[in-house]
Amino acid sequence: MKKALQRLDSVHQKLVDKISPLEPELFSRQPSDNEWSVAQIVHHLRLVEERVTRDLEAGVSRPPQRVGILRRLIPTAIVSYRLVRVKAPKAVNPLEAPPKEEAIENLNRARTTLRDFCARNGQERLRTLVFNHPFLGKIDGVAAISFVGHHENRHYKQILEVLKKLGTARGKKLS
Repeated sequence: MKKALQRLDSVHQKLVDKISPLEPELFSRQPSDNEWSVAQIVHHLRLVEERVTRDLEAGVSRPPQRVGILRRLIPTAIVSYRLVRVKAPKAVNPLEAPPKEEAIENLNRARTTLRDFCARNGQERLRTLVFNHPFLGKIDGVAAISFVGHHENRHYKQILEVLKKLGTARGKKLS
């Protein structure tokens, strides 16, 4: 779990460092009607992270259980690959993205809540929680934490693509 938490911190910091200097207008601009803005991506990340945390918190009240051996072999890293476009479930669609500062605050708060949950429950308890992922199926709590990091990395790459489409370099508008 230590590795999963390190990935969470590393990817999160990289993402926040990339989006923090963006002008609010650029942060909210969509490259096209059918593509998310950086604001919408950040909002989606927050919604997913809050959903994972809520589901894991609910799992703590249930008796410990383990996922099968085959389920434990599913690499959550596949989530970070952007070769296949996946439609987000309705519950985590970023319909009303907040302004930049609020969006970043919300994302940071979601991360703090998830990290606090991990600290309270520990790796052994997380191994006995089952999280039902919409695409990966049933995975344990440690894999769910790993998923969050890989998911954020997937969308970090998407943010880079969006900024490139909007004609930016290093997060600043090109002349």
